[in-house]
Amino acid sequence: MNYRSVRLAAGVLAAAVTFSGLQINAAASNRVSSVLPSGGVNLSLVKDTSLGSLETATTSANSRIEATVSVADIPDAASATAPTMGDQEEAFFKNLVIAQVRDYVNVRSIPSEQGEILGKLYDGSVGTFIAEENGWYKITSGSVTGYVKAEYCVTGEEAVALAKEVGTRLATVTTTTLYVRKEPTTESPVISMVPEGEDFLVLEETEGWVKINVEEGDGWVSKDYVDIQTEFVEAESKEEEAARLAKEAEERRKAQEAARASQAAGASTQASPAVTQQTTYAVGEGSELGVAVAEYALQFVGNPYVYGGTSLTNGADCSGFVMSVYANFGVSLPHSSKSDRSQGSAVDGLANAQPGDLICYSGHVALYIGNGQIVHASNSRTGIIVSNADYKKILAIRRIF
Repeated sequence: MNYRSVRLAAGVLAAAVTFSGLQINAAASNRVSSVLPSGGVNLSLVKDTSLGSLETATTSANSRIEATVSVADIPDAASATAPTMGDQEEAFFKNLVIAQVRDYVNVRSIPSEQGEILGKLYDGSVGTFIAEENGWYKITSGSVTGYVKAEYCVTGEEAVALAKEVGTRLATVTTTTLYVRKEPTTESPVISMVPEGEDFLVLEETEGWVKINVEEGDGWVSKDYVDIQTEFVEAESKEEEAARLAKEAEERRKAQEAARASQAAGASTQASPAVTQQTTYAVGEGSELGVAVAEYALQFVGNPYVYGGTSLTNGADCSGFVMSVYANFGVSLPHSSKSDRSQGSAVDGLANAQPGDLICYSGHVALYIGNGQIVHASNSRTGIIVSNADYKKILAIRRIF
């Protein structure tokens, strides 16, 4: 599955959404991500790049491209007569067409199964409603405008509740370092610090504070220092799919070559399963390189967590740990859990994860070792540990090799 995710600031209406009788157009700036979405393909799986003739079909992988729209892009959004944020969001949700299928529904050029297939609208992904015609919805989604069978989608009132389920509410830090507090007050103890640019899952909101999920637990941050957005997924055109598959295949080839070159140069990429505190961690089955990454990472279980650190022995934070493990294999990754969501190619669900995959959470990233487990630099209290991969909500799974 290929995802295009739209991150809509609270109350934002997408391009061409009609609100209160006015046609509002907001320009979005696109950037490759993955986010994902928020964004690649599980290249170890064989995928047919043709779209087939069925209205719904089965796929095996995904990627994301983000488009961000700001409230400031909407004329008069901040005026005294403008609707409230809640009203704007509900209006936006009502105007969505959300796919409810096993995998995807085809977007066609005309409201007929004889129409040309223009792209795919994946399960849980969204389009903007334009019109209804003979059991078909005309939508615009990403770069695709066409028709989907209404029986495989919901819109209107049904879409309001569903949008809250398929959308991911995130808070993006806008200051260099932000304190996360136990309670929504500046007098409350600090439980964590989070860096600029990182995304965190929103759990609750008040007038001036937002409750987010961090590795140390749930805590509160001031709304003055975050942008709150809801992330949705849009359609992918045939051309975008072909370009994505080619790009991801090339990136995977380069990563594999870098790892083999590193091995040939004598880097220590092979290691036995780690034994720490009398516990042996077994690595699951997967690609040779992925297994080697997992086994290498496990050697450092028990070492300390250090905020901003990148040392596997003296201390690293979550993304610093992942970055340094992969650096040993000649692969350069960013020192950012948010950016890690756009590396490599996306894996469709934990059931398809393999050793060496990046498991991305709210403001956190880990390495999958197989058997439903991860190794990660958790926090300053625990250091580098092994945990169950589903210990909290997974935002993305990325494969490098």
